[in-house]
Amino acid sequence: MMQSTLFETPLGDTAVNILPKDGGAHYYPKVFTEQDSIKLMGQLQASLKWEPEQLMMFGKLVTTRRKVAWVGDPQCSYTYSGVQKIPQAWTPHLILIKEQLEKISEAEFNSCLLNLYHDGNDGMGWHSDDEKELDPLSPIASLSLGAQRKFAFRHKKDKETISLFLESGSALIMYAPTQKYWQHALLKTKTVTDIRMNLTFRKINTYAK
Repeated sequence: MMQSTLFETPLGDTAVNILPKDGGAHYYPKVFTEQDSIKLMGQLQASLKWEPEQLMMFGKLVTTRRKVAWVGDPQCSYTYSGVQKIPQAWTPHLILIKEQLEKISEAEFNSCLLNLYHDGNDGMGWHSDDEKELDPLSPIASLSLGAQRKFAFRHKKDKETISLFLESGSALIMYAPTQKYWQHALLKTKTVTDIRMNLTFRKINTYAK
């Protein structure tokens, strides 16, 4: 197993590709200011319908403590872990964020999955964003708001791991073929007691529906 690498501090104003091979994950630490991040998180909590995540695990429907909201163009239904999600309409604040991340990533997105983590006891296990509806050539742009959390990548073959702390207002842009070769996770921790919100902007292949 390869040795893990951990970025303990922000990587600066210039984006850095944190993956050494088989893809690209570019980290931007200051897309939104701390003040704007707090405002955006409050507005998104109030303007969207948030529900606990439901997953099919070993043939059983499991409800998570973490809450989610699925937003997108009308045709962007999405199936995750056997459960179909129908998109909510875009809000003005989400459109603002989407346009900023489209500018950074030089891509266009038609959907967004939002996750709300109440504290460090909420996390996300190892997975790849490789569902059949997603355009495999499009990047996935992730914005973090609220509590700083540790995020990790793990290579599917040699198990090398790369970790960093995602601060509030930061963006992580994952380019192809990252999802093919790497899994990622939001690691749980007892030391974080504040809310974190994560927005992942995606491109759904609507022509395949």
